[in-house]
Amino acid sequence: MATESAPAATAQIPVINVSQIDAETADRLVDAAATFGFVFVELESTDIDYNSVQHMFDLRGDFKEALNFGEFKDGKAQQTVPDSLLDDEAYLSGFFDSCHNLCVRILQLFAMGLKIDEDAGGKDWFSSRHDKSGPSGSIMRLLHYPIIPAEAGYVPEKDIRAGAHSDYGSITLLFQRPGQEGLEILSKGWQPVPVHPESVDTSRPPPILVNIGDLLSYWTGGYLKSTIHRVVVPPSASIGGEDRYSMAFFCHPVDTALLVPVPSGFLRERGKKRGAMETGGEGKIITAAEHLKGRLAATYGWKK
Repeated sequence: MATESAPAATAQIPVINVSQIDAETADRLVDAAATFGFVFVELESTDIDYNSVQHMFDLRGDFKEALNFGEFKDGKAQQTVPDSLLDDEAYLSGFFDSCHNLCVRILQLFAMGLKIDEDAGGKDWFSSRHDKSGPSGSIMRLLHYPIIPAEAGYVPEKDIRAGAHSDYGSITLLFQRPGQEGLEILSKGWQPVPVHPESVDTSRPPPILVNIGDLLSYWTGGYLKSTIHRVVVPPSASIGGEDRYSMAFFCHPVDTALLVPVPSGFLRERGKKRGAMETGGEGKIITAAEHLKGRLAATYGWKK
């Protein structure tokens, strides 16, 4: 029988209140994103109500592993909705919009923290490129990770619920249920990320976990980190424990947004420039859609 190694130290990711769009909040967000690539946002400091999150978790439907929803138009999904969720289509659309609005707020704070030039758009520089003027790669994903049956055994090195990866877009919002751990980030080894950080009492709703995606990292020359992460079966739930349910909102710019250098003296002082992607050579300006296609091609071997 394999011996268990000592548990890794929990990632000390900051918890931030984003109720105010001010310089102090902006600086704390940027510092966390540059250090960890992740930051907790207090749910109570957003316009997303905990009852709404709970209701979304109750919409389990009949999906086994994951269910994706792209953008909605006039409250209607632009893809097939499972019969079990048809009555809740308007609710899904409203929650999608709430997540998008929170992303806009966070992107405004990032713009402030990066000191984007006022004459170039200031705090609205990122958010204006994430408006609803056209299609984007934004997706809401409902995730279900089943328990491991007792008779199946538990092998920590093999029982990975979601393999190591980074997210493709600008930022991701992750909603988790209390007691359903499993997320780990790669930082000098794998570190578990709690659902409830130590500074958040378990009587309060779990904070939203926000992480930087590949696109925003690329846009900022790597200053904001897109951190590799995975989902494992924690030892406490290894045999016959709870299923894990989570919801992720992947926020992308509008497809036609040009990934031009960010007009930020803060980044210029640090020598951070927009990097070159495999979709384009050094100096070529690509769109958000081209960036996404490039990441998909690199991951799955798709043709660009």
